[in-house]
Amino acid sequence: MKVLIVKLSSLGDVVHTLPVVRDILAAHPGAQIDWVVEKAFAPLLSPLLGRGLQRVIPCELRRWRKAPFSAATRTAWRAFRRELQSQSYDAVIDLQGLAKSALVAWLARLAPGGRRYAMANQTEGSGYEAPTRWVADVAIDLPPHSHAVLRGRALAGRALGYTPAPRPDYGLNRVADRTGTAQAAPEMIAFVHGSSRADKLWPVENWVALGRQLNAPGYLIALPHGSDAELAISQAIAEGLNTSENKAVVLPRMALDELTAQLAQCAGVIGVDSGLSHIAVALDLPHVQIYNFDTAWRTGPLPDEASARQRSVFAQPCPTVAQVWQAWLACRPPETAQGAA
Repeated sequence: MKVLIVKLSSLGDVVHTLPVVRDILAAHPGAQIDWVVEKAFAPLLSPLLGRGLQRVIPCELRRWRKAPFSAATRTAWRAFRRELQSQSYDAVIDLQGLAKSALVAWLARLAPGGRRYAMANQTEGSGYEAPTRWVADVAIDLPPHSHAVLRGRALAGRALGYTPAPRPDYGLNRVADRTGTAQAAPEMIAFVHGSSRADKLWPVENWVALGRQLNAPGYLIALPHGSDAELAISQAIAEGLNTSENKAVVLPRMALDELTAQLAQCAGVIGVDSGLSHIAVALDLPHVQIYNFDTAWRTGPLPDEASARQRSVFAQPCPTVAQVWQAWLACRPPETAQGAA
């Protein structure tokens, strides 16, 4: 069986879809799985090649639509279409539910008897566009109130005739240390402070106060960043912590697969609702996810994850340092939490 997954973006959405690969292989061990994804997020999938994925097919629809008639766009589009159509599929599963993913699903070649599958309805808090249903041979109704991880797993399971296991397997914990180049030591805690939305951010002074509480028992704070604006925030947090000695380190900017490996070496992650925070969940790290909006039910750690090593904290206008600190203590093993209190 050859299966094509269409999940293009964003980073968090791609992370939420990762368990589908392991689900399909558990139900159909001989399945060959390809995945179409935006080029910027392809490095997250590259460690899974040979461990569930046969091909990662990158595209740049976000960039191409800015100059759709340029020579460079036309050349890149033709190359993408050739690669996409170089194989035929028994199942093409549109897990995005948008016009752009419907276009990709429509372009993909089907094997004799193959079918295209997609969502038949919008779920609460998620985008949905009608072409996804028009293109599908089989449109599948999903519960309107669905967690992002469960929605994709349910759609793929219904399409391919299996029931997903209770706990998602993202696959990253098997491969995150493959590079052997991660700089973070086990005593590091990563602060994921960046987000594409300013209204999801947490105040710099809160990060500094939380960092001081974590510095006290000996943790070093690791500060990743993916843009110049995020670098400035990382530097501001580091300046607030490195008053008498180095208690925070601003990480170099790195590729997504390298950053995933870096996070995997940390003792835990505390972050706002962002793609990197969702990677921390996928890595099964002790993790606190900070929400300024009551949307953790849809994108935060699942209940079984939250009951063990991972928590979401919601408050408006934003959670306090004390709330995040208490959630962090609840994520740690009893002996560690006691030593850090």
